[in-house]
Amino acid sequence: MSRRKLRPDEVELWELVARSAEKLPGRKVTADIPAPKPLKLRKPMLPRDPLPDFALGVRAPTPQERHDFYASTSDRLSQDPVRMDAKAFGRLKRGKLQPEARLDLHGMTLDQAHRELAGFILGTQMRGFRLVLVITGKGMREDPHDPMPRRRGVLKTQVPQWLRMPPLSACVLQVSEAHIKHGGGGAYYVYLKKRR
Repeated sequence: MSRRKLRPDEVELWELVARSAEKLPGRKVTADIPAPKPLKLRKPMLPRDPLPDFALGVRAPTPQERHDFYASTSDRLSQDPVRMDAKAFGRLKRGKLQPEARLDLHGMTLDQAHRELAGFILGTQMRGFRLVLVITGKGMREDPHDPMPRRRGVLKTQVPQWLRMPPLSACVLQVSEAHIKHGGGGAYYVYLKKRR
């Protein structure tokens, strides 16, 4: 859009106003406008060296070779931390504590045994018992002619796992293999939490 030119009467009015204008006291009027500061230009970027070949994990430390064989149920239970009173646990391992109730799972299927175990643990805790004995048996002997080695005792392996899962885990404080006089490797002491 182009600027329009002033008409002669507008120019005359402007000159009249400009002649009557007075300078304000105490103010300096300078016609000098400071020059703008020169802009600092960035240095031109130099070409970078090409990146070396990259492969994921080249600088990562090489892991040491580990052989983590599947431990037996007895080994895993012996490595569990002691959650009950240490003195009572020592007496328990020596067979000095007498179980208040016992459950024998011999000859049961996994489904039957799981139902019986859940009912037994929940019921004994409700009655205020603290130490119970769960008899699983050691399992059938391994067949020397079997081409693949198998774990002995399905119930022996499964019972500690069931005791670590809800709802039984809320009742159980400690699971330990029984002393030889209470069944040894074919039975477990189950130390229950106090009823609230």
